[in-house]
Amino acid sequence: MKLKNIFRYLMMALLVVHLSACNSDTDAEQKFDVTPTERLNAQKKELNDLLLSSEQGWKAVYFTDDTQLGGFTHLFKFLPGKKVEMASDFDDDTEKYTSDYDVVLGSTVSVLFNTFNRIHLLSDSDNYPTAALRGKGYLGDFQFLYYGQENGDIIFKSNRLVREVRFVKATAQDWVDLEKNLEMEEKVIGEDTRPLFRFLETNDGTTAKKYDFSFSSVTRFSNSEAIDNSGEVISMGIGYTPTGIVVSPAIEVKGQKLTNFLYNDADGSFTATGTAGVSASIKYSNAPLVLTDDYKLLLPGSGNNVYGYIYNLTKFEGANSALFLSLLGNSEQAAGAMLTRVQLWFNNADGTNYIEYRFGDATGATIARRYHYFTLTANATNKTVTFTPGVWKSSTAVGAPAIATPSFLKNLDDQFMNPQGLYFAEISGLGYKAYTFTSTTTPFRMVAYSFQ
Repeated sequence: MKLKNIFRYLMMALLVVHLSACNSDTDAEQKFDVTPTERLNAQKKELNDLLLSSEQGWKAVYFTDDTQLGGFTHLFKFLPGKKVEMASDFDDDTEKYTSDYDVVLGSTVSVLFNTFNRIHLLSDSDNYPTAALRGKGYLGDFQFLYYGQENGDIIFKSNRLVREVRFVKATAQDWVDLEKNLEMEEKVIGEDTRPLFRFLETNDGTTAKKYDFSFSSVTRFSNSEAIDNSGEVISMGIGYTPTGIVVSPAIEVKGQKLTNFLYNDADGSFTATGTAGVSASIKYSNAPLVLTDDYKLLLPGSGNNVYGYIYNLTKFEGANSALFLSLLGNSEQAAGAMLTRVQLWFNNADGTNYIEYRFGDATGATIARRYHYFTLTANATNKTVTFTPGVWKSSTAVGAPAIATPSFLKNLDDQFMNPQGLYFAEISGLGYKAYTFTSTTTPFRMVAYSFQ
C-alpha cells in the first residue's frame, strides 16, 4: 500500500473517533458537571436535613475505644437554628441540656458539637478514669465524620480514633428510660444481696465454657479469663440499656456474634441468645470457680511478703467490690483524711503480721499510720486464710504501746478479720502483679499490689 493511502486511512479513523466523542454523553462528563465543593455542599445539606428529620432525635451508644472502655448512651434532638438538646448516662445526671452544633466542611462533611454539652465529658483530658488515661480522658470526640446511611441509621466515624458511631432514631420512651441505664449499672457492678463471685459462660449449643468475670465500673470494661488454664481472655466494653447491657466487641460463639444481653432479676444473670442453642451469660457463683494454692505465699516460711491497696493505682481496678469501696470511703470520711494505703505485711523480721492503714493529705503525703497486728491460720481444704485480731498500734517501733481500736477503721478492718476466712488469689491482666483478698461470706474483695 502506498504511503499516501496509509495516511488517508489514518486521518479517516481519527475523524470517526473524534465525531463519536463529540456525540457521546459519557459518565465521565456527567461527573464533571458537579464540582467537589458542590458535592460536599450537597452532602452538608443532606446531613443537616437528616439530623433534623427524626421527630424524637437520635440515640447513640458511643464506645470511644472498646479495647479499654465501655459504651456511653447519648440522646440528641437537633433543632432549627443549629441548636441541639442532649442527655447521656455518663453519670447520674440524665437531664437534658441545650447547646450549639454545626455541620461543617473539611476533607468530608461532619457534625460538630461546638459548645459544651454532655458529649464533651468524654473528651475532657482532665476527666480520666484510670492512671493510664491521665491527660487523655475517656478518648471521646465531639466531631463526627459523616459516612452515609444504612437501614435508616446515620453512620459516623469519630474524628479522633476513627471508630464507627451509629445514630439510630430515638423514641420518646428512650428519653424517659435513660435513667434506667444507671439502675442497670448497679446490677452489672453486683448487688450486695447477691454472691460476690461471677463468671461468664459461653455455650455453642453442645459445650459450655466458663470464664472468671471481672468488671470495672469506672471504665465500664470487662476482662474474663478462661478457667481451663488455656489463657484465653474475653475482653469487652459494656454499655447499659434499660433492660440489660450491650457489649463491644461482640462475643463470638460458633460464628455467631452476640452483643445484646437481657437482665434476669430472678437470679441476677445477663444472657445473650443466638440460634441453635448458642448463648453467652454472666452469672453469679457462691464460691470461686478455681481454688488456688496462692494462700501459701502468706504462711510462715514464705518470706516477708507485702501486698497493698494503693489509692492512685489499685483503686481503679474492677475486681474491687462495691462493699470494699464503700467501706473505704466511709473510713476516709470518718477519719477526715484519705486512705492512701491498706497494706498487709506477712512474716516480718520479728515474726509478726499486721495491716498498715496509711492516711494522707490531698497531695497523698503521709500524715498518719495505724497498725493492726494479727496471727494467721490456714485451711488447706478450702484454701483460705483466717486472721485472728491482735493489738492496734500507731507505730511499729520496738516497745510502741497498744492503742484503742480506731473507730473509723473498725468496719473496714472487720472484713479482713472475718472468722470464716479469706480467699487469696493472683489476678491477671492489670499490667502489674496483683492479688485479691476476698471474703468467704460477704461481698468484700480488695485488689492488692504485690511488692515482691
